[in-house]
Amino acid sequence: MDDAGPYSFAPVTAERAANLAEFCQVYGKFGYCACQRWRLPSGQYRAADRAGRTAALLDSARAGEPVGVLAYHGGRAVGWCSIAPRDSYRAITTSRVIPHLPGAAVWSVACFFLAPAARHQRLLPPLLAAACGYAADSGAATVEAYPWPGGTSYRWMGTRELYLAAGFHDVPTPDGSRPVMRRTLRP
Repeated sequence: MDDAGPYSFAPVTAERAANLAEFCQVYGKFGYCACQRWRLPSGQYRAADRAGRTAALLDSARAGEPVGVLAYHGGRAVGWCSIAPRDSYRAITTSRVIPHLPGAAVWSVACFFLAPAARHQRLLPPLLAAACGYAADSGAATVEAYPWPGGTSYRWMGTRELYLAAGFHDVPTPDGSRPVMRRTLRP
């Protein structure tokens, strides 16, 4: 487990799925999407209700599939970063607005969620660092992110400033596409 002051970070494994389940229950707003918007094709996402989306995330975690990293404070999960192999995010790989750029062993950062008490505590930079470390330890060569190009909409996907500070760089994309940023973890 990584440590950053009063916070520690750990990937969600089958053994930590119970921590994720508690996080989903305590922070009901997180359960609205449960990071399934990008994992499920649009039709399946719309057909699933809140409980179904949460169950899908927990099923993936219990099966040992990479789903993300939790931030802990005082032994309780208070933050989340959805990070996994890009190909596990079916809606990203089939998106008409997020370009599918070439590369092998690419992981994607798709979402952040912080408990209300953990907001405005500068938790996102160390959470992103822990997520990138987890991806590197899991064999990722590159981490990709899709910050919203302005305003406060979709800020849960991270801001350009957050990614720049973490060593990501802008990647040229076609006009009309969503911005893509990348960080190389290993050549």
